[in-house]
Amino acid sequence: MTRAELVREIKTKKSFLCVGLDTDITKIPEHLLEDEDPIFSFNKAIVEATEDLCVAYKPNIAFYECYGVKGWQSLQKTWEILPKNCFSIADAKRGDIGNTSAMYAQAFFDQQVSGLGFDSITIAPYMGNDSVTPFLTSADKWAIVLALTSNVGSGDFQNITNGQGEQLFESVLQKVASWGTVDNTMFVVGATRGEAFLTVRKHVPDHFLLVPGVGAQGGSLQEVCRYGMNSNCGLLVNSTRGIIYASKGRDFAERARAEALLLQQEMQIELERAGIL
Repeated sequence: MTRAELVREIKTKKSFLCVGLDTDITKIPEHLLEDEDPIFSFNKAIVEATEDLCVAYKPNIAFYECYGVKGWQSLQKTWEILPKNCFSIADAKRGDIGNTSAMYAQAFFDQQVSGLGFDSITIAPYMGNDSVTPFLTSADKWAIVLALTSNVGSGDFQNITNGQGEQLFESVLQKVASWGTVDNTMFVVGATRGEAFLTVRKHVPDHFLLVPGVGAQGGSLQEVCRYGMNSNCGLLVNSTRGIIYASKGRDFAERARAEALLLQQEMQIELERAGIL
């Protein structure tokens, strides 16, 4: 999916919602455990219930690869049913030396080789240029690089200040932005970081940001939009637990849709307020 196509979907659906598919078999409705592939059955129902309300889906790869071959089969089947007008994110957080990163890119981008053809992959940039640039060589594929996260340990490294008074995450933004373009590079910024979005936008005003943490993790959609939205929206706001685990009963898909709809309606208000719609 190209940048122009993504922006068009945001305007068409009046939404910049990304639904996380971190499917934990211990949390899905018990009646699905009787199915041949419970994880896929759950994902399929969630996708069918929400596809008109969101513009992206983000399977967290750890929730699939922990089950070995069966997990990868569930992942492949899930990728195959993701709507073609939705941006697909392999939340794999890969990052290694150049030739290894090239193999990771092939694994998640090259359908003929691996059976997977995600639009994008999340990347940990700690190893530098050769851990990121191999993901930028495929046409219409995206590298989504960790920049400013909101986990407990994020400050251990991300907020270290250099001699010029810049924090490490600022250096990451600047450096990675110089390797790619607004058409193939995004950054992960946690929703709970609030006014830090102003600092992020100082360095990458036009890039898309993938923003986890709205909903169950306590991030404010309104605050994210106030400080992080740009003229093309520039945001993919992810919600996982608040949507996919809204119910453990047989109504789980309907409840997931209801939660996604609430977010979509809030997003429409923010898009209209920003003059994007």
